[in-house]
Amino acid sequence: MENLSPRRSFLYVPAARPERFAKAAMSGADMVCVDLEDAVSASGKDAARDAALAWFKEPSATGGPERLLRINALRTPAGLADLAALVQSEAAPDGILMPKVEAAEEVRIARDLLAARQPKLKFHVQLETTRALEACHEIAKAVPEVASLVFGGFDMAAGLRVEPAWDTLLYARSRLVHAAAAAQIDLLDMPFFGLDDEAGLAEEAKRAQRIGFTGKTAIHPKQIAAINAAFSPSTADIARARELIAKYEAQDQAFVVIDGTILEAPVLARLYRTLAIAERIGA
Repeated sequence: MENLSPRRSFLYVPAARPERFAKAAMSGADMVCVDLEDAVSASGKDAARDAALAWFKEPSATGGPERLLRINALRTPAGLADLAALVQSEAAPDGILMPKVEAAEEVRIARDLLAARQPKLKFHVQLETTRALEACHEIAKAVPEVASLVFGGFDMAAGLRVEPAWDTLLYARSRLVHAAAAAQIDLLDMPFFGLDDEAGLAEEAKRAQRIGFTGKTAIHPKQIAAINAAFSPSTADIARARELIAKYEAQDQAFVVIDGTILEAPVLARLYRTLAIAERIGA
């Protein structure tokens, strides 16, 4: 089976609250992102950065989430300081989330600066502006280390001069689905801000899954269960994926019809992701 990491749920935790890091890692989220950007005041950036990097020096729990660091935007002094600290750090997260990216060159610059010291680092790119939306295809393929696009829908809505609702942002979401699918990377939806509206969260997560998102970001641990459920395959889906993959791997054609299903690279990628999630949830 291909080595795929399920990325159904992505939980933000403020870098200024290190006492929450371990709890976030135990939330059931597939990804935990320590946030140095929006969640930290300008005066608290240095202390929060030190706390975050100290946590990444601690070993990850077996079967635990991917651990990410949301740095500040590359065009800011704080973002440059974040990169410099990562270059010097003996330990690193599994990946970084780059906010407010508007051009592929930003990702290439960050990768070039960090590659020698942190060669296994993955890049997750947050698209939040109209310029980013226009350049999303190039950004998605900026470097091979790009693992996902993350939809910054709240800021995007402001840029598009609309309310941050499902219908007003459907065009933006659909464009990102196209870009992520073409680059064969994951795509994570914006957070749902109604913390006490579990039904609304479940509905929005399922809508995102149906149009091609592979996961959704969250701002509170209590949102993780609903998100994981929306992006997890059913028992029948898992059994079907196992059967089709076994039959596909038992023959030597790249393009073949098995049990009425056309199997080729893009279809196989979806089936392998289903099995990766099944392994994650013990199904």
